[in-house]
Amino acid sequence: MKRSSIKDIAKLAGVSVATVSYVLNRKEGQRISEETRKKIFEIAETINYTPNKIAKSLKTNKTKLLGLIVADISNEFYSLMARNLEDKALKLGYTLIIGSSDENAEKFKKLTELFSQQQVDGMIVAPVAGSEKTLENLMHIKYPVVTIDRYLKGVTVPGITINNQEIAENTTSLLLNKNFDKIIYIGYETELPHLLDRQHGFEKAVHSSKKTVEIRHILVGLENIAEEVHSQLENTLGKSPENTALYFSSNKLAVAGLSYLVKNNIKVPEQVSVIAFDETETYHLFPTEITYIQQPIEAMAEEAIKLLDGQINNYTATEKRVTLSAKLIAKASFNK
Repeated sequence: MKRSSIKDIAKLAGVSVATVSYVLNRKEGQRISEETRKKIFEIAETINYTPNKIAKSLKTNKTKLLGLIVADISNEFYSLMARNLEDKALKLGYTLIIGSSDENAEKFKKLTELFSQQQVDGMIVAPVAGSEKTLENLMHIKYPVVTIDRYLKGVTVPGITINNQEIAENTTSLLLNKNFDKIIYIGYETELPHLLDRQHGFEKAVHSSKKTVEIRHILVGLENIAEEVHSQLENTLGKSPENTALYFSSNKLAVAGLSYLVKNNIKVPEQVSVIAFDETETYHLFPTEITYIQQPIEAMAEEAIKLLDGQINNYTATEKRVTLSAKLIAKASFNK
C-alpha cells in the first residue's frame, strides 16, 4: 500500500506543498486562513498521513531523538526523573530513548556509542565512576551532552545538580541541635562527587558543632547493599538502641536500614530517629512516616531539557552547572 504524502494532501486540498508543510509543522508567520488549515488537517487524518521522520531528519539534520542514561532505572528516583524528562522533552517535540548503565563505566560507554549510532540529537546522562574519558570524548566531538543529578570533577560538561553539601550540612545541624547520644551516618564507599558532597556536608556540620555526641559512620559498596547495611547496623546500632539518630544518604540505603529496624522490632522514633536522602514509595510500607530530603525532580528535568535543547540548537563549549535547592520534608520518624 502506497504511503500518503504531503503531495497527496496538497492535491486534495487544492493548495501548494509548501502550504501543507507550513500547516502540518505548525509554523507561524504565514497568512493561511483558518479554513484552509482545518481542511488540511482533516484531509491528513482522512488519508492516515504520518510524517516521514527519516526524510525529515535528512533535511533538517536532526532526528528529534534524545538519549537518557541513568545509573539504575530500578531506583525510584531515576524512574521518576525519566518520566519527567520524557514529558518535558515531548513538549519540545523530542522522543526520549532510555538506557541504564547499572553503575558500570563500560556499559555507560557502550550506551553513549549506541545513542550516537542512532543519531540522537543530544544526551542527558547520570555519569558513573570511571566515565570521565567517555564524557571527554563526547565533548571533544562537540556532541550536545548534559549531566543530571551527578557531575565528575575535571570534566567540562554542562549539568543540573542540587545543593547536596548544603542540604546535608543543614540537616546534620538539625540533628546535632537535638539531644541524641549517638548519630550514625550511613553512606557509600564511592568516588562520585555528589555522594561525597553529602558526606562532606555531614562532616562539616559535625566539626562545626560544640555538641558532645557520639558520631559513627557506616560506608557500604554499591553491591549487596542490604546485606552490608544489616551487618554494619548490627555492629554499630545493635538490637536495643536508645536515643540514636540514623542519617541515610540515599533511599536505597534507607530501605535497607528500615528493614533492619523492622526485623529487630526497633521502634521509630521512640528508640531511633530516621532521616533519609530522597523519597520512595517503599517508605509508605513502614509503620512510621519517614522524614526525607526531597529533590526538585520536575525542576531538574525542566532545566536539563532546556539546557540540552539550547546546546542542540546552538552548541557552545560550556561547563554551566545549574544548582537547585532540595528541602527537608519533616515526618514522624524525626520527633525529638
